[in-house]
Parts: sequence; C-alpha cells; structure tokens
Amino acid sequence: MDLMRFARLFSGPRPVGLCALQHLDLLRAKRAGGREGPKWLRAVGLTQACSSSPSQLPLGQGNQKNRSSVRSDVSQLGPMAIQEEEEESFGTLSNKYSSRRMFRKSTAQLYNLRLRDQSVEEDEERDLEPKPWRGRKNTPYWYFFRCKHLIKEGKLAEALDLFERQMLKEERLQPLECNYTVLIGGCGRAGYLKKAFRLYNDMKKRDLEPSDATYTALFNVCAESPWKDSALQSALKLRQQLQARNFQLNLKTYHALLKMAAMCADLRMCLDVFKEIVQKGHAVTERTFSFLLMGCFQDKKTGFRYALQVWRQMLSLGLQPSQHGYNLLLGVARDCGLGDPEVASALLLRPREETVPLQPLAGGFRARRRARARVGDGMSVRLDVEALERQLFLEPSQVLEGPPEPQEARGPSKAQPEVETKTEPDGMMALTSLAPEPSPRGLETNLLTLGAVSPAVVSFGTVTTPADRLALMGGLEGFLGKMAEHGLRPNIKTLTLLAEVVEPGSPAESSLLTVLDVHQVEADVTFFNTLMRKKSKLGDLEGAKALLPLLAQRGILPNLKTFCNLAIGCHRPRDGLQLLADMKKSQMTPNTHIYSTLINAALKRLDYTYLIDILKDMRRNRVPVNEVVIRQLEFAAQYPPSFDRYKEKNTYLEKIDGFRAYYKQWLKVMPAEETPHPWQQFRTKPKGDQDAIAEADMHGGLEGR
Repeated sequence: MDLMRFARLFSGPRPVGLCALQHLDLLRAKRAGGREGPKWLRAVGLTQACSSSPSQLPLGQGNQKNRSSVRSDVSQLGPMAIQEEEEESFGTLSNKYSSRRMFRKSTAQLYNLRLRDQSVEEDEERDLEPKPWRGRKNTPYWYFFRCKHLIKEGKLAEALDLFERQMLKEERLQPLECNYTVLIGGCGRAGYLKKAFRLYNDMKKRDLEPSDATYTALFNVCAESPWKDSALQSALKLRQQLQARNFQLNLKTYHALLKMAAMCADLRMCLDVFKEIVQKGHAVTERTFSFLLMGCFQDKKTGFRYALQVWRQMLSLGLQPSQHGYNLLLGVARDCGLGDPEVASALLLRPREETVPLQPLAGGFRARRRARARVGDGMSVRLDVEALERQLFLEPSQVLEGPPEPQEARGPSKAQPEVETKTEPDGMMALTSLAPEPSPRGLETNLLTLGAVSPAVVSFGTVTTPADRLALMGGLEGFLGKMAEHGLRPNIKTLTLLAEVVEPGSPAESSLLTVLDVHQVEADVTFFNTLMRKKSKLGDLEGAKALLPLLAQRGILPNLKTFCNLAIGCHRPRDGLQLLADMKKSQMTPNTHIYSTLINAALKRLDYTYLIDILKDMRRNRVPVNEVVIRQLEFAAQYPPSFDRYKEKNTYLEKIDGFRAYYKQWLKVMPAEETPHPWQQFRTKPKGDQDAIAEADMHGGLEGR
C-alpha cells in the first residue's frame, strides 16, 4: 500500500481507517475511557468523526461491517491480553453511576414536621428582630407613669416587658433615670435581685446618674431577696462603692440599708449602720428603732432581751411607739428567748439612769437649732450608740465582776425583803419573793415601762415559753393597756400575734374574742386558724372544731390551712379519714401539707394501716409528693435498730412489711411536686431564650443559697 492510499483511508466523508483502528482497540477503549475512544485518538480529536461514520452508512451495511470487524479483532486478541484488560478495569464500573441521584422514602407526616420546624425557626428569628413601631409616639415620662401604674397593680412582668420591648427596642427612646428607678423599686418589692442590679448596670452604661431613690430601691431588693447570702454580698459591695465615692445617703436610704442588715445579717451590723446614722447627724425616728427590733429576730436565744433594751432606749428618747413596733415586740416574744437570766436581771431590773446613756448633741448653733426643731419627732439628744452596744452584748462574766448595788440606792425608808429565784413546774411565774404574805399584784411587772421595777423583784427565773415572755410585758391586759397609753388600738395582726403567745387554754385565750368585739376589729380566717392550731396541738380536736360555727357566724370561709390545723389533732384513723371525707363533701382537694400532717400523726403512733389509707387517698386525688413527705415515709419504712422479729413480737411493727411493699409500688405511680422558681413569673425574654435564662437563674439562686 503506497502513501496515497493510506492517506485516503483517513480523509473524506467516511474515514474507514479510523473506524478500523478504533475497533481494534475496542475493549481497551471501553474499559479505560468509555465511549470517548483511545487516548491517542482523543488527543488527535478524531473520535467524533469515527463514531459518526457508521450512522451515516445504511443500516444493514453499517451493522454488518461493525460486527465483522469486532469479531475479527476479538478473535485476533489472545486470552492473556483479555485477562490483563479485565484485571486493570476491575472495580471501575461504578464510575458510570457516581452521578446518579438517590431517592429516599418519605411520608406526609415527616414533611409536615419539617415545615413546622422551619416555621418555628422563622418565628424565633422574627421575634428576635426589633419590630418597627407604628403606634403613637410616647415620651419617657409616659412610660414612667405607665410602669408605675402596672407595678402598683402587681404586674411587674408587664412593666418590664413594656420598658424593654416597646420603649427600648420598638420605639427606641432614650430612657431617663426615673424609668430605671421605678422598675428597680418594683423589683425590690418582689425581691428580684438579679434583674434589679442588671437594670442598675444598664443605667450606668447609659451615663445616667442614680438618685437616692435608686439606692434605696437597691438596698430594699437585697432585704427582700429570698437568698440572703448573695443579697448581703451585693449590698456590702454597693455600700463600699458609695463610700469610695463619698456619697452622702439620706435617712430613707439608711433605713433601707438598716432593713437589709436586719433581714440578711445580725444585730451587730444593724448597730454599725445605726451608729453611722447618728454620726451623720440624721434624726433618729421610731421607724429607725423598728428596724433595730427587726434585727433582734436573728438571735433566737437572746433576741427578746435585745428587743426590750432597744424598746426602752427608744422610750428614753421621747419617741412615740407605733402599732408596727408593738407587733414586732410580740413577734420577738414568740420566736426568741430571754438569754442568760443573770445578765437579763442585771440589765433590765436596774434603775433607769444606769441603762440610758446619753450625751449632748455635738455641733454649733445651727445644729442645736435643727435639734430643737426636731423635738416634735423626739430627737433632742444624741444617744451613745457604743454604750448601748456594750450593754446589748454584755457577757455574764462582766456582770459578775460589776460592783454590787448598795441598798441605799433603793431608798432608806423601804425595808429590803429577802428574795430568791425559783422556777415553778409550769414555768409561768419567773419572779418570786420570800417576803411574808406578798400581795398578788406585788410581783407583777411590765418591762415595757421606764419606771423602776418593784424592789421585791431581784432576778428572773426560767423564762422558756412565749406565755412567760408575754407575762414580763404585763400579760394580755398589761400589753393592751400600754398600747392605750400611747393612743394606739390593736389591729387584727396584733390580736393574731397575741393569740400565738398567750398560754393555751388560759382565760386570756378565751377573752380574745371579747377583745376583738370591744375594739371593733374585723376578724379574718388567719386569726381563727391560729386558735385552731393551738387547740389541736393540745389534742383538743373537738375544741378546734367548735370554732367552725364561729367562722360561719362571721361570714368567714375556711381555707386549706383551716383543715391543715385540724389535721394536727387527728391522731386516730377515724378522725383523719373523716376529715378527708368532709373536705371531699366541701369540694376541696387536700394539698400536700394536709397529707404530710396526717402522715406525721400516723407515724408517731406507728399505725401502718392508717399510713396505707392516707397514701391510697393521696393516690386517688393525684396529689404531687414533695421532699418532706418522702422523708417522712422513708423514715417510716426503716426498721428500728434494735428490732428483732425472731426474738420477740412487736405489735406496732408487725405490719411494716406490708407497708414497705405498698410504699414501693406507690412511689412508681405518684407524681412529684416541682417547686417553681421565685423569679419565674417576672421573666420577659423571648421563647427561644427561656431555657437559657431559667438555667442561669437557677444557677445563681443555688449559689446564693
């Protein structure tokens, strides 16, 4: 074949030479390159012409030539060459299907869930974005009065939302100091500590100067916070900042600081603040001493003696006590003790001149003129706070080292009778005398007065009960008489506190209803609940039930606390089950406290049948279980340490196995009570941030606790 014929094979409309060469390399071309042809043909760019040439031939001729050429080429290839080609192309067939789409089965429910999740995400993004305000343009003062009105109605959450969302985000107004102060004050009444200081920090970032009312509200929120430790730390830090700036506090702010010290710290810190008030030249009022009386609650052992000393110091300054002060005295008498009898006798039974240290008012003419102007408030002299502090925290060793009191100090005309201290079995009479035939009223004393105590009284005996401490204040009649001397009438809170401190079953307790009518005080359910609780604790269940008709006569409806107080006296199973049946008839569902009281009564008698009946009724009503109930039942399910069923028979514990089996099954079906966070109702964050805010608040609350 010459050169001209060879060139003719690769030219023209039907290049036969190219087709022949492609068929010779058919297998390698398909396995290596697919339909694109050999590499050297692709490099030349002639594969398209060859592939198109058979289609241009007639159908029969093209197919016959292709088949014959393929058969001849394959027959010419050896078996070894075919095997090598297969080994080289093994595992490459999936390249044809690499770009194929994969389809999975789906349902309409999955599609709806996907659309729902997508819509929720879009709504959250839309909520986070500030919306343009299309309403009328309001001023910061309008928002101030609006938030103040909402806070007075008890809608703190709405006031916070109005300020943060509408005023700041939507309307984008620049807030004023009054806007922050009114919200911090609302948080102070609710004890929302974290939000109050967050508003205070935001206020400082906007270069707004806090006022005296702002600091008063901040100290008040520390006093009202449910977590006293963290509140005390925040208040001390704020006080240090104010002292570093040499910021002068007014009397109201000092009162808020004194309230914080009384509720979060102790009486010593109250006296430190009180000393600072006196040193700054502020007028000490009856309200100041009321906060000192609140500080006496912190010392459960000696708080009553502290309260009497503070009270007599207030009277020595000429200050007129208030109704709130008398209520605080009754509260201290209910919760706190007198302390060491020798110290109390040395401080409360000595003459007035030794217990009221005073010093003249320091300062110039203007200071004395201001003091004379405040005589109407009872502040004409400045008391020596340090001397008062020394007397309050006097040690027993210091009392014994003191000089003995001369007998001439009591008057030469009076004979000093021989007196000794004696404690009667009931503990009611703490003052005794060995004088012959003493008058029944000769030993009566009222430590609320500034007058000298009777010479027959030398020392105190054992003062253990609230009734004993009320007797030191003159009893029921003497206490109400002192209130009448100052032009005060008891309110329902005063009479409720008196019902708590009078001796149970005494004539004074029975005369409380008469006092209620004499002073024309409208009774409430709390007053009658107090009387029922005292009778139930004495085991007088019938006497407690006898008060129920009195509630109906006065038009008072019993509440759950009424039935809880009745449950205290239900020691027998029939009484407790009858109480639950009566509540069902009254369409009232017992709460956890009522069941806990009944469980306690059954546990004291080791009546496991009664316990199972209580748990069954609790299960029927689906009342959630709290930690107190679980602790009581766990104690009931334990065997006593010395219990041996094989040694002797115990009638009280023979049914404990049945109770343990039922209690185990009962726990699996009962719901648990979840204690709500105290700040949950005040949160105003978007829905997407609720979980994060809840975790942050709970973490801060646990740290504070």
